Amino acid sequence: MKKSLLTFIIVGAITASFPTAVLATEDTEVAAYRETQLGLYVTAAEAHELMQQNDRAVLIDVRDPIEIKFTGFATPTDIHVPWVLGDREHFDVKARTWPMVRNPDFKAEVQAELEALGVDKDDPIIVMCRSGSTRSAPAADLIAEMGYSEVYSVTDGFEGGKLEEGDSKGVRAKSGWRNSGLPWSYEVNPKVAWTPGDDR
Repeated sequence: MKKSLLTFIIVGAITASFPTAVLATEDTEVAAYRETQLGLYVTAAEAHELMQQNDRAVLIDVRDPIEIKFTGFATPTDIHVPWVLGDREHFDVKARTWPMVRNPDFKAEVQAELEALGVDKDDPIIVMCRSGSTRSAPAADLIAEMGYSEVYSVTDGFEGGKLEEGDSKGVRAKSGWRNSGLPWSYEVNPKVAWTPGDDR
């Protein structure tokens, strides 16, 4: 695995509002993401309301395409660029899964999409992953570093939190975009869907 690629390792207890994740390389761990640089957060319901109130607001989904295929997609999504991608070439025997690696083209791809949509530096940008800050927070930070001043991380993400009891204990079925009665579908808008090397 190239050392320039970062993998996500979920560590420690998950806080109620902002899940903790650590970005790591083979050699070094980097700071945990509990907050974003701008300190701007919305729930999925608040994100939808913001989009209703401000037609300049942009929703960015940073999940892996395969994840979206099996869990669904928020229909008003404007941009889809994954923060990390499943590495199908390197099965992790110890973790019993395929590792997630950083999308090395994330910054360039997001910048191109924002420019294509004519997004201004002070327009609201909403970043959403599966369940909160493990991907949306660092992605929001990178977008803020690109000069955008109103970048929000969706704290409950697309799937929301896990049920704590009952037959479906552990299933992500509370809050989040999908569980809040907000518009979503298993069908992805072809004009929004990310593909490797996409030069839309």
